[in-house]
Amino acid sequence: MPDLSTRPHASPTCSPHDDDKFHEECGVFGVWNANDASALTALGLHALQHRGQEAAGIVSLDEGGLFHAHKGQGLVGDNFSDAKVMGLLRGRAALGHNRYATTGETALRNVQPLYADFAFGGFAVAHNGNLTNAHVLRRNLVNRGCLFQSTTDSECFIHLIAISLYSTVVDRLIDALRQVQGAYSLVALHNGALIGARDPLGVRPLVLGRLGGGEAGPTWVLSSETCALDIVGAEFVRDIDPGEIIVIDNQGVHSIKPFGKHQSRFCIFEYIYFARPDSIVEGTPVYETRKRIGVELARESHVPADVVVPVPDSGVPAAMGYAVEAGIPFELGIIRNHYVGRTFIEPTDNIRNLGVKLKHSANRPMLEGRRVVLVDDSIVRGTTSRKIVEMVRAAGAKEVHMRISSPPTTHSCYYGIDTPERGKLMAAQHDLAEMASIIGVDSLAFISLDGLYRALGKPGRDVAKPAYCDACFTGDYAIALTDQQDNSEKQLSLLQASQ
Repeated sequence: MPDLSTRPHASPTCSPHDDDKFHEECGVFGVWNANDASALTALGLHALQHRGQEAAGIVSLDEGGLFHAHKGQGLVGDNFSDAKVMGLLRGRAALGHNRYATTGETALRNVQPLYADFAFGGFAVAHNGNLTNAHVLRRNLVNRGCLFQSTTDSECFIHLIAISLYSTVVDRLIDALRQVQGAYSLVALHNGALIGARDPLGVRPLVLGRLGGGEAGPTWVLSSETCALDIVGAEFVRDIDPGEIIVIDNQGVHSIKPFGKHQSRFCIFEYIYFARPDSIVEGTPVYETRKRIGVELARESHVPADVVVPVPDSGVPAAMGYAVEAGIPFELGIIRNHYVGRTFIEPTDNIRNLGVKLKHSANRPMLEGRRVVLVDDSIVRGTTSRKIVEMVRAAGAKEVHMRISSPPTTHSCYYGIDTPERGKLMAAQHDLAEMASIIGVDSLAFISLDGLYRALGKPGRDVAKPAYCDACFTGDYAIALTDQQDNSEKQLSLLQASQ
């Protein structure tokens, strides 16, 4: 759900410490049939805070068919801790969204859920992912007279539903989904139902949960991850299937599969980095998977060392697996400061360069005089890795070897992950030896693509039918990049016209 005024790949302006990490762009959470639907939604968004920290919003639906909304920039707790605010979000159904914004507008108009009044009543939608034909759709919709109120691609859903000639809300939504390309998990709310949907390849996650079941019937929950079900006490029912639409109303849960069967291409980076470690993703526990990745990493690239140190927090499980397999002690040689605000103002270049030290500090007794294996989840630009290595060496490390629990990231993502342009990805511009020299390590190794697949229980990557979306490692884009092609054709036309 990018900001179409910029994009496709830019860095956040408000979080310079995290500028060298990938970012998910949102989390979605919906509740049907609960006395405290908005409160449950706020709790769910708290659990999904890692998926987006720039803004949050909740829309609720009361028994009289009226919608109520509150949105704000900042964290969930910044916006939904006030009893007066929560009291205004009345009703037994609610829909929530956490947003990660790219550079450009972080205006309130872009904060989801988006809401519109149609002839059939109110309709709110929250979207996780990225539409790869959003620019083309927007241009066509504007030419038809549609007036956009935001710069987010998610608003395309609203206008496609508005102009659909079908009569029911669900049929209008199906009509809209047939016209979009890209990755999406979305949750929508209208007067009669809570609706969840995943794109036909199931790139982005969405799960169904159930809570209670008294006289009023069960409470149903839709969420980006199972960790948000846990916080509200809901039981995990199942993953929403790729290409499936779930309609939840007072009669129960109904499944519609209008797009036929496709080969699933779930985002492999959810296992490596994005999902919270306590979530179960597509039937696989994330924490255990990350430990297995560390095991494979040690088998492929063992180096004699005295201590295995994770780059916290995302490198911890992989480092544990590496340490066990390599027979080397695991130590917290780097301590993370969890209280660094994401909106910390860095007024000078000198202070900006201290950003890594604000977030991480060296645990000297665990590093001094030792051969250290640093384990991290990825290398993007390499700037943070270089500063981490400098910090470890300054603490007295004898040798520093870096091991990465993902393959080299050589391509940008267009399916809902904010990544730099390819020219700014270190692995796209340098070979392994060059990267090791730039970062300042004695050796550098990434897990192989086949090793990553083995950690996920596969014999390796099936080139003909890959089980996951791994385009950031391979350039194998499973969904058409219509906007990128359209932009390339425009640039070519401009070039030819200038000659």
